[in-house]
Amino acid sequence: MLLLFRLWLLSFSLLSLPCAALATVPPQPRPRFRVVAFYTAKNDLAHISFVREANRWFPQAAAQHGFAYDTTSNWDNLNAAFLARYQVVVFLDTRPDKPAQRAAFQQYMEKGGAWLGFHFAAFALTPSAYPQNWDWYHQQLLGSDQYASNTWRPTAATLRVEAPKHPATKDLPATFRSAPNEWYKWTTDLRRNPDIEILLAVDSTSFPLGTGPKPHEIWRSGYYPVAWTNRKYRMLYVNMGHNDMDYESGTNQTLSATFGSAAQTQFILDGLLWLGSGKKSQAR
Repeated sequence: MLLLFRLWLLSFSLLSLPCAALATVPPQPRPRFRVVAFYTAKNDLAHISFVREANRWFPQAAAQHGFAYDTTSNWDNLNAAFLARYQVVVFLDTRPDKPAQRAAFQQYMEKGGAWLGFHFAAFALTPSAYPQNWDWYHQQLLGSDQYASNTWRPTAATLRVEAPKHPATKDLPATFRSAPNEWYKWTTDLRRNPDIEILLAVDSTSFPLGTGPKPHEIWRSGYYPVAWTNRKYRMLYVNMGHNDMDYESGTNQTLSATFGSAAQTQFILDGLLWLGSGKKSQAR
């Protein structure tokens, strides 16, 4: 009888173990918001380098700041059912090309979704492999229209904060040093668009910016916005996202990091947290 009692007691203890263990596991906190990043990572090696870097940095930031971060290289996921899971969409390098993808993204933005675009996500040049054939995106959302030129090679710049009260720039000094980047010029003057709020621009102390060898790849004067938002949408475009690469010696190794500048990284993080908060820029 004593042996049977001991066997019963042992079996009861074993059966109750899983329940006890489950009871000690704390519930996982619900993420503050959910982010999905779309990327292609098949073209320029500098853009591929950035995509890989970003997909290491964002999960770390998500763990530290309580949001969720997913990625996909399937642009057909730009559809209403998939996008309904996320509060912020990120384009790490390219843009959607299919009409259905574009329509779904426009609808997502017009219904209050948020978007963060990096560097090549705004590129458009007719004629090229990425022509300006999407007026809503390039003219209305971004306001920049077509690419006009760029600096070369990728170099750091001193950037000036143009909107110090914006949530994305609140933790920045008046000027700061960026990570190396290929900087873009656009065909439109964003200062003339009342819907556009320029957040960062190249400071004049950066000139000459670029090393060439072609003369037009070196900027010596002018006004160049590098980050802005559109007051009609929850969006943020940043021109950063092109790492310096060792093309010359043939190693194709990455020579710089987009998240290598502490101030620039803080700006990207604060911009993302602002987008995830569900708030727009203040209208004028």
